[in-house]
Amino acid sequence: MPHSADTHKSIAPPYPSARYSWYVVAVLMLAYVFAFLDRQILSLLVEPIKRDIGVTDFQMSLLLGPAFAVFYVTLGIPVGRLADKRSRRTIIGIGIAIWSIMTAACGLAKTFTQLMMFRIGVGVGEATLQPCAASVLSDYFPREKRGRAISVYSMGLGIGAGLAFVLGGQVVASIMDGPQISLPIVGDIYGWQVVFLVVGLPGLLIAALMLTIKEPYRRDRIVVDGKEVEQLPISAVIRFLLSHWRTYGSHFLGLSIMGIIGNAYLAWIPTVFIRTWGWGIAEISLYYGLVVSIGGVSGAYLGGWMGDKMYERGIKDGHMRAVLIGTTMLVIVAVLVPLMPNPWLGLLLLIPHAIGSGISTACGPAALMMITPNEMRGQISAVYWFVFSILGLVIGPTAVALASDIFFDGPKDIRYGLSLVSAVAGSFIWILVFNLKPYRASVIEAESWGEL
Repeated sequence: MPHSADTHKSIAPPYPSARYSWYVVAVLMLAYVFAFLDRQILSLLVEPIKRDIGVTDFQMSLLLGPAFAVFYVTLGIPVGRLADKRSRRTIIGIGIAIWSIMTAACGLAKTFTQLMMFRIGVGVGEATLQPCAASVLSDYFPREKRGRAISVYSMGLGIGAGLAFVLGGQVVASIMDGPQISLPIVGDIYGWQVVFLVVGLPGLLIAALMLTIKEPYRRDRIVVDGKEVEQLPISAVIRFLLSHWRTYGSHFLGLSIMGIIGNAYLAWIPTVFIRTWGWGIAEISLYYGLVVSIGGVSGAYLGGWMGDKMYERGIKDGHMRAVLIGTTMLVIVAVLVPLMPNPWLGLLLLIPHAIGSGISTACGPAALMMITPNEMRGQISAVYWFVFSILGLVIGPTAVALASDIFFDGPKDIRYGLSLVSAVAGSFIWILVFNLKPYRASVIEAESWGEL
């Protein structure tokens, strides 16, 4: 397998300057902000969309999860393979342009079917970001600093979700009961459609900003018969995954616990506050947006810092220990939040929920980059996001709606469906405990590869 007897070390160029490397982190984080903003804004538009084009909770759950996830997950693996050979910054730039245009196109949709098609388009574009971003950052930073770099990039999730709630919610509240708006060429559209146009089109500027990023030298490369491998055959990638199935399998499935709960919350918690406690869109979006932004960002940085510090102290599974800490925190409070007797206690518990989510979100990809050779980073990252998204995006939002209808009294009991889904998903946290031993062995193996 990688770096065996026929592998030798060669001289790699020095890492780019810290200033430029952190500039790359900032640009990629900004891309992640817009990716999550474009993805998440729909959760605040549930009620006006249901009113104006006549969709059910179940149809909304399809738009919130499966419609986005269909091509997000199926295109991720071929994009990851392309990222392991071609320019990753170019792939990301094209993807940003696609998802931004598709988000804006949601603002022109008149039917459920059209919204479904455009949401699929958003997923097509966003499929490019995750397989490429962590791989790029791993070539800009040495192992002992990699966790913090990827954690800062991962802050984009918290910032993007926070902006979606804080800014989007205020806009939605102001236009929800207003008349249709007439635009040149487009004609009359509802206020919620304007929201899609406003959040989608600025992403094209971020796509242009990707041109300022240089494609980095690929490190930790495999040498066979004295020559660097341009791209491994798919069979070699599959063999590598199978030979490390305990590590990767438990990593992928364990992190998906957080994905199911996290996506269920992002999709439904505003609706829980509206239906259960009578809050308005502006009220819940402001408070929840602040919680997600502050908690998610601080959790992401804390996770990267914890993982790197433990690794520097010789704790080889430090990044996965951080994941376990964050996910445990997330599971406990996720079950309790919807059951609180008043909204203020629920809001208070959402703070550790956001911190735990931020820790896991940041450390999961960072841990993956610590054990994966360069020629496979894009592909294995794509497999991770495939499993994560299939379980998180597809099961999370939809399971809550189904659980509310099957086990409880329908839409008004959405909070009990959210709590039940969190409890069931959280019961599988033992998978992350199982992961620690094989993950330690994989880190030790990866350290033996050296700098190529």
